[in-house]
Amino acid sequence: MAKRIDVKDLNVFYGRFQAVSGVTLAVPPRSVTAFIGPSGCGKSTVLRSLNRMHEVIPGARVEGKVLLDGADIYASSVDPVEVRRTIGMVFQRPNPFPTMSIRDNVVAGLRLAGVKNSKRLDEVAERSLRGANLWAEVSDRLGRPGGSLSGGQQQRLCIARAIAVQPDVLLMDEPCSALDPISTLAIEDLIGELKKDYTIVIVTHNMQQAARVSDQTAFFNLAGAGQPGRLVEIDDTEKIFSNPSERATEDYISGRFG
Repeated sequence: MAKRIDVKDLNVFYGRFQAVSGVTLAVPPRSVTAFIGPSGCGKSTVLRSLNRMHEVIPGARVEGKVLLDGADIYASSVDPVEVRRTIGMVFQRPNPFPTMSIRDNVVAGLRLAGVKNSKRLDEVAERSLRGANLWAEVSDRLGRPGGSLSGGQQQRLCIARAIAVQPDVLLMDEPCSALDPISTLAIEDLIGELKKDYTIVIVTHNMQQAARVSDQTAFFNLAGAGQPGRLVEIDDTEKIFSNPSERATEDYISGRFG
């Protein structure tokens, strides 16, 4: 079931370095929120903090709160592994297990969770591949390695793997940056379908993509060299691209940035 995310005064640190300062935003359920902004402004850091993926970097810590339907994902009683099952992630470059079969790629998370029933695994594999708009292309070769697929197919395979465990939220960190235009459009169409069932947050450097796929857009920027990234504004995508509240947002979108 899609859930709401509320971020309240989030600060992210890597050791002594503060990467992000004072981010507060809300992500409604069954919607697409795009994070845009220049490189190094903290948008991917904020994205990864939404499911505690940034914690794989030594010295990472946060201040503030990230709430999933009101529950703090950073509470001491919360298992980060369970957070990452509930809030799935798709990375910049497709990362299927290259020698593992297409089917086994999709159900890898379920197997890790102890599911062994072959019939159930088959059902989940088909449902997830259909959900990722990939079933028609691979249904006759599920036993072939995931690495044998094209780049765009591999990224959809990774999306199928992410939704197989039935998360509430999908995070996507520049999911199309390594793909050709046709594959990119396929992923964008898929995002439009997936938001019927999931809450989606996407980081993208492609502003046209943000305008096409998202319901709301958040613009991040740096206050200055060596300063932490910050959220400048977040609003309905149509307003951000037609009449933003902040001059910095307008300059970035219009290409006058810097």
